Amino acid sequence: MKSNGALSNGPLGISRGISCTTDGHTYRTTRLMSIRIGERANYVNSPHVIAMVGLPARGKTYISKKLSRYLNWIGINTRVFNLGEYRRHATTAYQSHDFFRPDNTEAMAIRAQCALEALQDVCHWLENGGEVAVFDATNSTAERRKVIQDYVVNKMGFKLFYVESICDDPQIIEQNIMEVKISSPDYVNMNKEAVLDDFLKRIQHYQEKYCPLDEEKERDVSFMKIYNTGEKVVVHKHEGHVQARIVYYLMNIHITPRTIYLTRHGESDHNLLGRIGGDSNLSDRGHLYANALLTYIHEQKIEGLRIWTSWLKRTIQTVSGLDVPQERWKALNEIDAGVCEEMTYEEIKEYYPEEFASRDQNKFAYRYPRGESYEDLVARLEPVIMELERQGNVLVVSHQAVLRCLLAYFLDKSADELPYLKVPLHTIIKLTPVAYGCRVEHIKLPIEAVDTHRAKPKEPDQCSSAEITTNE
Repeated sequence: MKSNGALSNGPLGISRGISCTTDGHTYRTTRLMSIRIGERANYVNSPHVIAMVGLPARGKTYISKKLSRYLNWIGINTRVFNLGEYRRHATTAYQSHDFFRPDNTEAMAIRAQCALEALQDVCHWLENGGEVAVFDATNSTAERRKVIQDYVVNKMGFKLFYVESICDDPQIIEQNIMEVKISSPDYVNMNKEAVLDDFLKRIQHYQEKYCPLDEEKERDVSFMKIYNTGEKVVVHKHEGHVQARIVYYLMNIHITPRTIYLTRHGESDHNLLGRIGGDSNLSDRGHLYANALLTYIHEQKIEGLRIWTSWLKRTIQTVSGLDVPQERWKALNEIDAGVCEEMTYEEIKEYYPEEFASRDQNKFAYRYPRGESYEDLVARLEPVIMELERQGNVLVVSHQAVLRCLLAYFLDKSADELPYLKVPLHTIIKLTPVAYGCRVEHIKLPIEAVDTHRAKPKEPDQCSSAEITTNE
C-alpha cells in the first residue's frame, strides 16, 4: 500500500485526505469535519386531515392504508384513524345491520359520539408531531362533513382534504365484502352467506342518507373522487404540495390481481471480493443463477410479465437469456457510495473511521461522501413505485439497497428497519397484494452465493473489523 498526505478544502467542508493504492485500486480517503446525519426531509408545513367519504365496501380502508404506507415511506408522518374501531370499543358485540338504521336514534347517538372522539384523537395526534391523519369513515352526509370542517379547519386551523371512493360495480362490491368484511370482528363465527346478506343490508341503510361530495354545494371544499378503483378520477380545488402528492399517488393505484417479483442480480465478481458498488460482471455462480432464474420464470408461465433492470451490467446479464419485454431504469442503480465506491468495508473502516461509525449510528440518513443515503434512494425510487402501482406482473432485477427500499414500501417497514432488511443473493422475493397488505414468499434457487448481509451493530462505535461483511 502506498499513501501520501494532502489537505483539501472541498465542497463538503475542510477535510484531510490520503490517496491510497490497494490491489491496483486508487482511493481518495477523506475525513469530513461535518456529519451528514439528521431527520428526514419535512414536506409538511401544516398538519393535514385526509377524510374518506363513501358507502361501505367501496375500498376506503384499502385506500387509507395504502396512502398511509406511501406517505410514511416518503417521510411524512402519517396515521390512520378507523372509525369502526371506535364504534366497536363503544358498543357490545355487534348484533346486526339494524344498528345502522337511520331511525335507530340510540345507535345514531353512539355513532356521532364515536366520530367526535375520533376527530379529537386525530387533532390531538396532529398537535403532537403528526403530519397527516387519515380519517377512515363513511362521512357520507353533508351534515357529518360540516362537523369535520368546523372542527378540523375552523377550530384547529388544519388543512382538510376529502377522498371519496365511488363504486357502482356489483362484482367489485361483493368481492370486497367477501375478501375483507368476512374477517371483520363484527362477523365472528358467521358463515359467508350470512355476512354478505347482513352487510348488503347495512349498505342500504347508508344509501338512504348518502350525499356524495358536490362541487356546487361544497364549492369551498378540497376533494377528489375515485370511481371504480381508478377508472375515473375527479379533483376539485386541491391545495399545496401534500395534497398534490396524494392526488398523484391515488391516480396510479389499482386492484387488478398481479404479482411483483424482486431479485438481486446474480453473484458478481465484486461480491466475491467484498467490494461495494461499481459495475462488475457476474461471477461463474452468478451466470448459473441467471440460468436458474430463466428456468423458474419459464416454468411459472406468468401472463404479461415485464422485466425491469438497472443500467448496471450485472443486472442486465442476469436476465439476458429471458425473451420477455425488458426496461432499463437508471433509478434502479445501486446506492452511490461516493468516494467509497469499489472499496471493501475493511478499507472503509481503516481510511474513513468516522464515516464508518457515523453510518452505523443512523444508516438510513447517513450519506456517503459525494454519494447517497438510503433517504436519497427512497426519493430516487418514488417514480419506480408509482409505475409499479400502475403495472401488472413485473420482475424487478436490481441491487440490495434498492430492493430494501422497495420492500420497505410494500411491507410498511420503518426507516430504522429499512437498511437492515434481508435481501440475499440468488433469492426471488414474490409479493402478492392481498386485502390491506402483501403476501411475501422467499424462493431460494439452488445456486450458492456469498452472504452480503450485515446485521445492525449492537454498539456501532465499538464494532470490530471481524463484524464487517460486504453490504449494498
